[in-house]
Amino acid sequence: MNSTLFKNAKLIEPANDTDMTGWLLVEGAAIKDSGSGSEAPKADRVINCCGNCLAPGIVDIGVKVCEPGERHKESYRSAGLAAAAGGVTTIVTRPDTIPAIDSPETLEFVARRAKEASPVNVLPMAALTKRREGNEMTEIGFLLDAGAVAFTDCDRIVANTKVLTRALTYARSLGALVMGHCQEPGLSEGASATSGKFASLRGIPAVSPMAERIGLERDAAMVEMTGASYHFDQITSSLSLSALERAKNDDLDITAGTSIHHLTLNEFDIADYRTFFKVKPPLRAEHDRQAVVQGIRDGLIDIISSMHTPQDEESKRLPFEEAASGAVALETLLPAALRLYHSGDVTLPGLFRALSLNPSRRLGLNSGTLSKGAPADLILFDPHIPFVLDRWKLRSKSKNTPFDGHKMQGKVLMTFVAGVLEFES
Repeated sequence: MNSTLFKNAKLIEPANDTDMTGWLLVEGAAIKDSGSGSEAPKADRVINCCGNCLAPGIVDIGVKVCEPGERHKESYRSAGLAAAAGGVTTIVTRPDTIPAIDSPETLEFVARRAKEASPVNVLPMAALTKRREGNEMTEIGFLLDAGAVAFTDCDRIVANTKVLTRALTYARSLGALVMGHCQEPGLSEGASATSGKFASLRGIPAVSPMAERIGLERDAAMVEMTGASYHFDQITSSLSLSALERAKNDDLDITAGTSIHHLTLNEFDIADYRTFFKVKPPLRAEHDRQAVVQGIRDGLIDIISSMHTPQDEESKRLPFEEAASGAVALETLLPAALRLYHSGDVTLPGLFRALSLNPSRRLGLNSGTLSKGAPADLILFDPHIPFVLDRWKLRSKSKNTPFDGHKMQGKVLMTFVAGVLEFES
């Protein structure tokens, strides 16, 4: 097996909450060893990292790739290239495609496409109910056998609690993870902003953050009743944090995530009705953003995701309340997350705990760490390189990023997947 030595690297190890200068040895597709100091073993290839950061690759839960049905928005090839350029070595894909990924045949199709086209690892999720309509659960056992790593109806809420109870109970019997979007569907229907003075002045239909808390508390109660494993995809409001903490203190098998947009943007960013800032749930008040950052720092919120949602120009170039929700973020996830590091809110190991280690653990993977035997899914990056983002240079087919024209800091220099170099800037 070929070996590669990374020397003079700042090793970011989220499992031990450390960042130290040292070396890391890769043999084949796995990490062989690491250490501090200048004395390093010999290898077939030596990469001098020049003091830059070497970290486990990002594991991004909740990426939408638009195959089948809307390949013009994003393909597995374009998503994989964008992921590699952004330091994302594993994408966990959503089933909200056209048609929905709700059968073993559809799942096998996308898994085959991903294997053929994507330079990074792709782990597909499947729908929890057929056609994501919330009326009848999918064949969870067959979908697990076909390779589904979790089950979700994405932003469609299963309003029928009897259907949800049956699905959670069945998922629990099979050891399957369910991912949910916590919103009260009646309150949040048609909303494009967070309720308050700002939304009223702009004349935008809005929803109270309490809708998120109501949805969270309902789903937590269902988890308590069924014993299922459950992940909340996006916690975005300070009102939800106390309910989340209570659920975790009750020893329920619950984890929670948030999106990079809710960590770095707030409701004032929609002031000019720019639809690239329209996401779901809507951007929150600044005090909510700060509370969610605190949740990441304290470990109450486990995972940071891109919630990558490609939309074409036609679906975004509409009046704000009519425009489609969502933003691309595979390439901007890391530099946007580094804003939290540069502001002193989160350390680099803490950041990669939420970006790499925790999502790996939640999915039962052995990635997300620099420990011996872990997959050599690695990123080398300089957290200090400044640049102005130009959306037309993004590798995603869709260019709907809210960070267009923003000053950002931090760039990926190299991305390795199973020890193979897949991107170099």
